[in-house]
Amino acid sequence: MLATIIFYALAILTVGSSCIVVFSRNVVYSTFALLGAFMGVVGIYVLLAADFVAMVQLLVYVGGILVLTIFAVMLTQGIADVTISNRSVGLIPALVIAVVAGGVMAFAVERTHWHLAASVTPSPTTYGIGNAFLGDYVLPFEIASLVLLAALIGAIVISRHEARE
Repeated sequence: MLATIIFYALAILTVGSSCIVVFSRNVVYSTFALLGAFMGVVGIYVLLAADFVAMVQLLVYVGGILVLTIFAVMLTQGIADVTISNRSVGLIPALVIAVVAGGVMAFAVERTHWHLAASVTPSPTTYGIGNAFLGDYVLPFEIASLVLLAALIGAIVISRHEARE
């Protein structure tokens, strides 16, 4: 019962913060509302006993990307006075699309025959993920690191080329 209440509270936090991010016309409010959305997702991962994914979400998104975004917004002069508006897209078509998409999802959830699995005791997943990365999946893990290294070098080359011009 308590887990259900916590889940719904986290879901309301996540969806509510996401709505503030999308519909706020102030960049500062959107950035700080993004913190609530990310933290709600972390809480949902914790409830799902996905400890590794929750900590990666916390460290990478909240600790890295969000802090960088907040610093960028706060260090930009006059950013609080800027209002963002996209007048070419109306509110009515957006609401119609959202209602239709929500209806399709509600129909799919209602018509699906859900199979309930037996309750399992949550156990830490970090050990298994670490063994998998250093065992069976070491080659794809290393290839992904090489691809990221190539992307980083490419970004440096492109930015240095633009700086010369």
